[in-house]
Amino acid sequence: MDDVHVAGAHADGSGLGPNLAELASDPAALRAALESADAGTLLLVLVQFTGDLDLLARAKPFISGPLNYHETMPETLRSEIRDRLSAVLTDYAQRRIPLPPIPAGEMLRAMLSTAAGEDVAQDYTAMMREDLEPAEIDPRGMAWRNPPDPAQLERFPVVIIGGGMSGLCAAIRIKQAGLPFTIIEKNQSVGGSWYENFYPGCGVDTPNHFYSYSFFLNHDWSHFFAKRDELWAYFERAADQFGIRDHIQFGTEVVSATWSDSNSDWHVRLRRTDGSQYQIRAKAVISAVGVLNRPKLPDIPGRETFAGTALHTAAWDSTFDWRGKRVGMIGTGASGQQVGPTLAPDVARLTIFQRSPHWVVPNPNYFAEVADGMKWALAHIPYFARWYRFQLFWAFADGLHAALKVDPEWADGGRSINAINARHREFMVRYLRGKLGEGSPLIDKVTPGYPPYGKRILIDNNWFEMLKRDNVDLETGRIARIVPDGIETESGEHIALDAIIYATGFQASKVLAPMTITGVGGKDLHQFWGPDDATAYLGTMVPGFPNFFMLMGPNTGLAHGGNVIFITECQVRYILSALREVIERGAQAADVKPAVFDAHIAQVDALHAGMVWTHKGLTNWYRNDQGRVFALLPYRLVDYWQMTRTFSPEEYTIT
Repeated sequence: MDDVHVAGAHADGSGLGPNLAELASDPAALRAALESADAGTLLLVLVQFTGDLDLLARAKPFISGPLNYHETMPETLRSEIRDRLSAVLTDYAQRRIPLPPIPAGEMLRAMLSTAAGEDVAQDYTAMMREDLEPAEIDPRGMAWRNPPDPAQLERFPVVIIGGGMSGLCAAIRIKQAGLPFTIIEKNQSVGGSWYENFYPGCGVDTPNHFYSYSFFLNHDWSHFFAKRDELWAYFERAADQFGIRDHIQFGTEVVSATWSDSNSDWHVRLRRTDGSQYQIRAKAVISAVGVLNRPKLPDIPGRETFAGTALHTAAWDSTFDWRGKRVGMIGTGASGQQVGPTLAPDVARLTIFQRSPHWVVPNPNYFAEVADGMKWALAHIPYFARWYRFQLFWAFADGLHAALKVDPEWADGGRSINAINARHREFMVRYLRGKLGEGSPLIDKVTPGYPPYGKRILIDNNWFEMLKRDNVDLETGRIARIVPDGIETESGEHIALDAIIYATGFQASKVLAPMTITGVGGKDLHQFWGPDDATAYLGTMVPGFPNFFMLMGPNTGLAHGGNVIFITECQVRYILSALREVIERGAQAADVKPAVFDAHIAQVDALHAGMVWTHKGLTNWYRNDQGRVFALLPYRLVDYWQMTRTFSPEEYTIT
């Protein structure tokens, strides 16, 4: 395990902990603390401690999915699990028995399969075992094989562009590796999207216990799907916990980064908020700006003439008071689905302008608070938090991938792309009909004509309940123009408005804009890409741009599920492995070979050609004007994990 970095990072509750030791003297109190914890997760902990595979066989018929709301175990079995685990933990605490290891082999696979409610293929077990390791082990860290002299490391400074989720992750790992680094952040605080976005209702649509760094778990989330303030606070704590803040230059933007052929380093030009510019040098540059950071405003005639309040969800005005106003909202995507239901109870009238509907699914935990007993279990029961993360991982990740692949023999008029996709469509249609009521005129308006997953699937934030309100109108006709006092539709209707909210997303195709990136021999990155057509090997590197890395770069976005933090951690490990190869060789830079790059892009495009996002007639932000999918990952998460797990020097020119 020479690639494992024992970071000594934030402990994640894998030890017995003082509270457990205290409660061990009171079995009744410990048993009570287990009542709020998910019985399926407790089952996995108990099997790990006891090796009793018979428990798995007894529980398996009652688990149809990897979360508590897919678990129908009889109360007698749940009580047995809690009673036995209480006794086992008490015994371990009193006798101070060393904790059992992470299971392996067929035992691990049996546990994973039982928890998932389906067979977990062998290729997932290594990835899942890695995620089960406690933070003290930190298997996604990087260790030097031949530790360089500290003076050698000091001569290899790294610039990280962006202090959001991915930039902080990179900084933490760079610091652990002992390399000097600087984060350039245009805002006045860390957090990226969670700092910039604070519109009403703003929150995460990935469960928080999964949407967090594997090495910095938070057991005190107030809700399973937390809102913006809590998310931003998490990244603020990460910056402080790992000592990153002093390495950040706030209020500063990158104007350009230029590779020096003679010095084999990057000259990075920066601009302060007062307009003054200066330059720093780096041996490596890591772009952590992502693709969802520049608001996109629609090209509607008359937009600039509106006399009322106009604002984008990603550029919210905290002084805006919507109460009692006539508000128009353009867009029904992720931000629209969050802000609309939040505003609707307080406005005089909310008119929603929908270009095309989105598929919406329920989640029983979306509004649920995390019970104190669950928080306690996450923090203090050995391995509980890790097993719970696995359940979330499986529920929100690759399980959907099969529903995205086009079956060329499947034909149902373009409504779905394969049998699994059709079943998902039927479920979603039943759900929306149930929420709106049979015969509702809204049903036709909100039922997409394209297959599920062709656009981002949204979690129901009381969207359908909102649409039934007397003060809410859903307009599906096209907007003709914006006028000083409202919006006019192509049908000739005039809708008077006091405010317009643009829930219209981001300039996702403008990757790395407005920076200028110049590589070997004066090669301009945006000219190499062409208009809105960013490409990168593993979403990370482009030939001719040595030691220039991208986090959440082209074709790394997730639309079938998963967690962007997982992708970022995979990329950061890969980047650190590349830098290790360069530094330990006493070299200057690594540059991906053109043939390797070309083969990867060809494979990405070929895979996308057979997936739902390229469905005929479908429009989404995942594709550019030429129809190429530039944003999304076509692979399963386990595939990408495997592809980035090790760095292959033969794929690079190392000079």
